[in-house]
Amino acid sequence: MPKKEIKTFPVLLAGGSGSRLWPVSRELFPKQLVSLVGSDSLIQGTIKRLFPLFEADDIRVVCGDEHFFEIARHLEEIGVPAKGKIIAEPCGRNTAPAILLAIMNILKTEKDAVILIFPSDHVIKDVEGFQERLMTAVSLAKRDYIVTFGIKPDYPETGYGYIEGAKPVQNGAFAIKRFVEKPDEKTAQHYLKAGNFFWNSGMFAFKASVLLNEFRTYAPDLLKNIQRMVSKTASVPLSKYQSLPDISIDYAIMEKTKKGVVLPSDFGWSDIGSWKSLYDFLPKGANNNVVEGDVILKNTKNCLIRGNNRLVVTNDIENIVVVETPDTVFVSDLEKSKNVKAIVQELKKQGRPEYKAHTTVYRPWGTYTILEENKTTKIKRIVVYPGAKLSLQMHHHRSEHWIVVQGTAKIVNGDQTIFLEENQSTYVAKTMPHRLENPGKIPLHLIEVQLGNYLEEDDIVRFDDDFGRK
Repeated sequence: MPKKEIKTFPVLLAGGSGSRLWPVSRELFPKQLVSLVGSDSLIQGTIKRLFPLFEADDIRVVCGDEHFFEIARHLEEIGVPAKGKIIAEPCGRNTAPAILLAIMNILKTEKDAVILIFPSDHVIKDVEGFQERLMTAVSLAKRDYIVTFGIKPDYPETGYGYIEGAKPVQNGAFAIKRFVEKPDEKTAQHYLKAGNFFWNSGMFAFKASVLLNEFRTYAPDLLKNIQRMVSKTASVPLSKYQSLPDISIDYAIMEKTKKGVVLPSDFGWSDIGSWKSLYDFLPKGANNNVVEGDVILKNTKNCLIRGNNRLVVTNDIENIVVVETPDTVFVSDLEKSKNVKAIVQELKKQGRPEYKAHTTVYRPWGTYTILEENKTTKIKRIVVYPGAKLSLQMHHHRSEHWIVVQGTAKIVNGDQTIFLEENQSTYVAKTMPHRLENPGKIPLHLIEVQLGNYLEEDDIVRFDDDFGRK
């Protein structure tokens, strides 16, 4: 009887703090959820280029709890059912724990599997070339190699880590001699000339059994701790997951294993790690500019200008990035735009909300956008997805007025249940239990006006969660 072929599972790593492409990406809306190249978000683009090589049912995504529902929505939008595919981490602990969680999830139903690891926020120009390399990596993984994709450098980049290749193995791969941290300019020039150094893409292929054996050898405590967590509970407890080391798969395994190989790859890859790298990746228009949104340029060269909902006008500038969002405008020298991470840290230190969320916030039931806010008044535009409902709740210190703009609203207001349509409204008094629901087949749009001396989240008393579960 022939030996059963083991299945291949693509795993997307979708963590991240949203700091490198601020202000478009935020802590609650990291760059994998943003549309930067075309109309798809980066995670949607990552999934689409896996087809038709792999089945949608075999895809897994590891993400943070706070991004679970929005990741699910992005999968559903491109026809990939999210149920059973998303593995939530209670907090970020780098790539080694995330990859182990994915392996444990897959081995619940498989004796062994080839696993492909992809960051969910990278971009690739040559999809055909990418898919060809994937099949080569899978064949190497089936021979018990742990494969990392090394990108052939075409300029001396100082923002990437590098992998030095040693002797040839097979299928064009090389044994890994060493991993190198981000180099200075002179060292990067040397790597480029040497010809056996590759950018570390963060993409891998391996058999689950092979990688678990390497964890038993090089990181046994991490493996045992995650095995205990996964076997005892349906969800991983925050208190125990927080105690795990914050460690990458490179440090935990790849720098130590004797099974690692680097597969040279050249398929137009970028990790979009800064506004400058996005500028380099995108096609240029007149005067070498990259432009999106409502923008008027005058004597502007070599710039990235990204508008959102306002007119952006530039005059007599070169090598500048301008990014406009509803609550922020970011202006920087293009080459130094990677320093935005330090700006985000400063915003966080100051307690500014702009580091964390946009004026539009995504929830499991839909979205809300803050239109205006002061000490006693907050005005929101609320969108509720078809069939969705908010939690049953009340407020001690504020009242609310709801006006339906589009769709039909089912509203619990005290002991009453009412239905409102376009241009109808209702008033919710302080301490009145209330719930908003969309019973229709189109999104429900309404305006909410909050009035009171206390507008913080602590004022909310919830009787159930955002799905109406008690």
